[in-house]
This record gives sequence, C-alpha cells and structure tokens, in this order.
Amino acid sequence: MRRLIFYTILFAATVVCSCNKTSEKEAVAEEQHTILYGIIADDYRTETNTIKQGETLGTILNRYGVSAYTIDRLDKASREIFPLRQIRADRPYTAFLTTDSLTADSIPVGRLDYLVYEKDLVEYVVFGFKGDSVSITTGEKEVTLRRQRRSSTIDTSLWGAIMRDSLPYALAAEMEDIYQWTVDFFGIQQGDSFTVIYDEKLIDTTHVGIGRIWGAKFTHAGKDVYAIPFKQDDKVKYWEYDGASLRKQLLKAPLKFTRISSRFSYARLHPVHRVYRPHLGVDYAAPKGTPVHAVADGVVIFKGWGGGGGNTLKIKHAGNLVTGYLHLSRFAKGISQGSRVSQGQLIGYVGSTGTSTGPHLDYRIWKNGKAINPLTVPQEPAEPIKKENRAKFEHIRDRIIAELNGTATEDMIVTELDSIVLPKVDTTVVEATATATETTATATAKD
Repeated sequence: MRRLIFYTILFAATVVCSCNKTSEKEAVAEEQHTILYGIIADDYRTETNTIKQGETLGTILNRYGVSAYTIDRLDKASREIFPLRQIRADRPYTAFLTTDSLTADSIPVGRLDYLVYEKDLVEYVVFGFKGDSVSITTGEKEVTLRRQRRSSTIDTSLWGAIMRDSLPYALAAEMEDIYQWTVDFFGIQQGDSFTVIYDEKLIDTTHVGIGRIWGAKFTHAGKDVYAIPFKQDDKVKYWEYDGASLRKQLLKAPLKFTRISSRFSYARLHPVHRVYRPHLGVDYAAPKGTPVHAVADGVVIFKGWGGGGGNTLKIKHAGNLVTGYLHLSRFAKGISQGSRVSQGQLIGYVGSTGTSTGPHLDYRIWKNGKAINPLTVPQEPAEPIKKENRAKFEHIRDRIIAELNGTATEDMIVTELDSIVLPKVDTTVVEATATATETTATATAKD
C-alpha cells in the first residue's frame, strides 16, 4: 500500500512538472514579438509609403490626424536630432496605427503612434506621438558583414570593369582613394587587373554598402602594387609589400578629369594667341564646377586674379615645392591667403576664367622657384612601417597576400587589426638548431 501511495504521488508530481514546463514554453512563445524599427509591431496596423515630390512631413502627419499644434511641438523637439526640413522625396516611411477607433462606416482608422522615416538603407528616424507627448529617436537596421574576394580584368577603365562584373560601385571609389598616390587611373592599360578583399554590408540579403578593404592587388603594366592594411600610430593605413606607405608626398592629380588637353612644354602653340610660347603646366579638361583638391599639406601664398590664369591659387609645401591652380571658376569656402590646407582638401572648382578656350584646370609645380613637369615630379613616400612594427606587419601581409592568391586556410584569415598577437616561436626548436649549428662549427674548426 505504501508503495502504491508513493508511486501515485510521484506520478502526480511528474504531471504537475510537465504542465509547468508546457506553460513555460507557451509563455515564451507568447512573449515572442515582431519587432520593426525597435517597435513591437504586433498590436499595430502598419502602412508603408514613399514621400512624394513637394510633400512635407507636416502634410503626411495631417493625413493621419496629427494636429498643427503637435507638429509644431515635434518640429521644435527634433531640431537638434533630425530637423524636419531634411526629409527628402522618394524615401520610404512607415506609419504605426492603433485599431482602437472606427469611422462611421465601421472601418478601422486608428491613431498614429509612430511614423518611421528611412534616411537611407541603414539609418532611420522614429517620430512618436503616444499620449500627449512627442518624441524623436534615431536608429540603425542590423547590418551583417560577408567577406568577399573578387577579381577583374580591365578593358577600358576601373569603373567599366566594376560595372561589367556587377561589383559594388563604392568599391571603385574606395580603390581610387587607396591607390590615388600610386596608380594613375587615367593611364590604365587594357589587360590591367585587380583582386580585392572586402566586407560586404547586408541587411537580410540586401546589399547596402561595403565595409573595410582587407587587402588589394592592382596589376598595372605587369607590375603588382599591393595595398596591405595595418594600424600604425593609432590609424589604419595602406602599405606596399615592402612596408612603404602607399601615400606619397603629392597626389597623382588634384582632380578627377576627363583627359589631359595640354602637357608641359617649352614651345606650345597657344590656343588663343596662336604663337609658340612655353606652357609650364598640365591642362586637365573637366566640366565646370569639378572639385579641385590640394595635392599636399601646405599654406596658401596667393589667392586672387592671375591675369591670363584667371582665378588662381598658389600653395607652398615642404621641400621648397609650390603648386598652382589656374582658371578656377571660384574658390572653396574658407580658403584665403595664409590658410593652412591638408592633402586632399577642397580648395576650388574648375572654370574657364582668364585666357581660356574652355573649362579646365591648369596645374603647375615649382621647385626652388623653377617650373617642373607635374607628370614626372619625383614622389617621396610618407613614413614607412616602423622597425618595431615590422614583424607584426609581415605577419598580416603574408596572410592577406595568401588570401588574395586564394591559398589561405581558414585560420590564416585576418579579421582584426587592433590587437595583433604574433605566433609563439618554439624555443626548443630554436635552441636545438642553435646547438646543432655550434656543434657543426666546432667540428669544422677541429678538422
């Protein structure tokens, strides 16, 4: 009888326990919600639309019954976070509506609790109207990274190869930025090629951009130019195979141009005056308004009208170098005589001022006061890899090159640059090798 009672109690406890576990599972299931833009969307009816030309956020909110007074409060509250005037046409928005009210026709209309505006593919702004309050918050969609290794052969241009092979457009811009001191992209030859490793940014399965370039190899005229990322002096830069910086003293060109319309010459037929005279610069043909950038750090020593050169800037650099930028349509904001400028900084825009037959930039360089050909000026690299960083750099370099060549194993893939730990050297092998070397040397000496 006692045994019967015991097993009866045990069965009852098992049933209760099982019921409790089932209840817990059901509770967990009940707690799972659909989250959109950080909002629990289960209790809302959502409407997604696109902002039309001429539409403002105010007109959209009015359609959802938001009062002018509330819109004014939202405008004041949002000025420091996201001014309402920054709303742009053709961008999507989503309205979150409660279904707690009906029209006269018994059609649910609901109250607007949230309106979410997508700034771009990743960032969004949430405007809240719950109760008597207004709120504004910003957020980002969850982005995942997928490592890519892609190669291409060039037929016409880098951009042409990118488009032909359906690679991200941003990849061309990133590679131009990395190689802008080293590769003349307007001198690319048919048959040149590149291989690049990069992080592709995805939201779900949708491409939204690219992340870090983990390495590249650009082959031009049979010569391989590597780009190896490495962190030195708390900044990630790109380096050549031997540890020299890809950055040079001067940019290859101060603008993105369509063609070179006139080269450096001591006897050029002037297109206006029709006489032979020196042309001590390079003319880059480009549309009016094309941005012009400083080719190196320096100080503006002249800004003004340069006679036949029209609107002219001259910048003094290290090494007794001076660069000149002629025929500008206008100067960049903040540029004045005595201003310090950085390499790559916007300084003006292409024009056709002065004696000119069309929009172009006349770019000149003087060294020690003597004009030199900008296309053949010697390039001095920036600081190379420091001696104390050499071992870590080579550790990274060898693994990235192996990945570029398609020979890297999974454990060789470089995924971070902040805390590099070199593999430990087996000291026993080193000591044994050293001992063997010493023994051989002794024996040789005795012989």
